[in-house]
Amino acid sequence: MNRRTRQILAVAATLALVVVVAIFAVGNFTWQPATNATARVSALNADPIVLPAEILQQIETTVPSQEALAAIYEQVSPSVVNIQVVQQSMMSQFGMPNTPSQGQGTGWVWDTDGHIVTNNHVVENAQSILVFFSNGEWADAEIVATDPQADLAVIRVDTPSSITLTPIALAEDVPPVGYYTLALGSPFGLAGSMTQGIVSAIGRSFPVGDPLQGGSTYSLPDVIQTDAAINPGNSGGPLLNLNGEVIGVNFAIRSEVRANAGVGFAIPVSIVRRVVPALITDGAYAYPFLGLGGSTINPQIAEAEELAEGTFGVFVGNVDPSGPAGSAGLQAGDIITRIDDEPVHTFEDLIGYLITETSPGDEVAIQLLREGETQTLTVTLGERPTQPTAPIERITVGQAIDIAREAALAAGLMPEVESTSARLATQDGTAVWIVQLEGGGERLTVHVDADTGEVLDISESQ
Repeated sequence: MNRRTRQILAVAATLALVVVVAIFAVGNFTWQPATNATARVSALNADPIVLPAEILQQIETTVPSQEALAAIYEQVSPSVVNIQVVQQSMMSQFGMPNTPSQGQGTGWVWDTDGHIVTNNHVVENAQSILVFFSNGEWADAEIVATDPQADLAVIRVDTPSSITLTPIALAEDVPPVGYYTLALGSPFGLAGSMTQGIVSAIGRSFPVGDPLQGGSTYSLPDVIQTDAAINPGNSGGPLLNLNGEVIGVNFAIRSEVRANAGVGFAIPVSIVRRVVPALITDGAYAYPFLGLGGSTINPQIAEAEELAEGTFGVFVGNVDPSGPAGSAGLQAGDIITRIDDEPVHTFEDLIGYLITETSPGDEVAIQLLREGETQTLTVTLGERPTQPTAPIERITVGQAIDIAREAALAAGLMPEVESTSARLATQDGTAVWIVQLEGGGERLTVHVDADTGEVLDISESQ
């Protein structure tokens, strides 16, 4: 794989990440994964909410009426709660404790045992958690388990005697683009709010993990995009279909002003079904692990690698030689076209199948193209590591400037570099050197991955 392909691959992977502003509440709860965690899927402990047949008939035959929407709200809203969190105080730079901060979010009833689902970022680093019910009652809650990689958490309350917990039903699947959605939650602390929209897109992927802390970055697949108004405080609330069933858990927005811009995101029910039961029973969810990095085939990669017209799949950029894929014989430069019986056209297809259809220890058949020849390799999936195997040595500012200079000159974007500057920043959870180059009357901005040294983007500066 030539240098040009590596640069193209890095640029393509970065541009594929959706830039979001997460609706963060507070805290940083430390999660210790259980050993031998399994992805058991269990039924809810009680009969969930079922909408009356006459309401379902109205929904199926026409645009939802005001009566139908009001009926859904009346049935479901008592199972949606407002969560208020006091964050553990952190030490200031002068060694004095700061005043504990407060935040809030939304949750919804999972079962009659008091388990409530919300986002990890709502309750992380929580010192105390209060759950407020729709009738004004409240109760203390404790964290059962959290999963930062899916941004899901389960908390538990001892229910007040005046409250009857009714779980919200889970949808079988995410509806197609264009179907109506309802978001329930507490935007800006306004508990008991409901907004309406549609499924704007499906199959989005989001980067997860914390490379700044020495960890690895993975992708959360099959994320739902919706234009139902989602704002800070909606985090952890349910995204519903018109049957009043959960199709996703609201967790992020894309906005320049940290408010609704018509682009909200929800964790899909397919992931919720697998992760939440594991958090309750095992304290953790074990993710399958291939041990490779790659990108969807695009025109630039196809041209650089001289691929045949109409070649679709995942271009493998790097392989951990000691990981499952490396042990099975996969190599950098391979093109993955199928996993088991499922076609792979995009990187999202690959990770979506792994997370929703497989578990660690499973064997999968990977069909690939290598130098134009089709091969099939059997890979025994591992468990995604939660800690790095070795500390990451970050490149220096001088190295970043040299890399940016070389990339600009090689691309013919600047005849001569006369002056440079650089600063370290974080973008989508990744440490990045932002290098400014000037020369020949031109100004360029080059983004360089601070851990790998890959050039992520080159653009003209104003």
